[in-house]
Amino acid sequence: MDDPLVTEDARALVADLTVRRQSVATAESLTAGLLAATLAGVAGASVVLRGGLITYLEDTKISLAGVPPQVLEAVGPVAAPTARALAVGARQRCGATWGVGLTGVAGPEPHGGHPVGTVFLGLAGPVDTDVVQLNLSGSRWDIRVAAVNEAIGRLRVIVEAQ
Repeated sequence: MDDPLVTEDARALVADLTVRRQSVATAESLTAGLLAATLAGVAGASVVLRGGLITYLEDTKISLAGVPPQVLEAVGPVAAPTARALAVGARQRCGATWGVGLTGVAGPEPHGGHPVGTVFLGLAGPVDTDVVQLNLSGSRWDIRVAAVNEAIGRLRVIVEAQ
């Protein structure tokens, strides 16, 4: 049986990275490894998936992904600079071409002044690091899956544009 989380975008991203001989690593907070697990569900992912860091708490954002404590003190865990630092940390610490950082609020309650569905997605590559804010809706599961799908889709567009 196929992995129900694996989308055509996930398959295409793994194929695109494979052809380009590039790799990806993740640092995930609200998705808690779901992005890495989704990519790993694609046959052949072991060629491109370097690893994933689950950084659910602030101390693991610092110790695993290398998020500077000053960033967390200044803006908190749910913020664009945090997503940027997570993406850069995943890329550097796992030795990947691309790093993806995800942080946000899946619910059921708002967190740190951010409503449920607020997600920051960082994408760190060889040249630039981009961060986008997503405003997602639905249950905790819906928000987490949507965040993963957005990350895969947006990274695919960037990789294909090279």
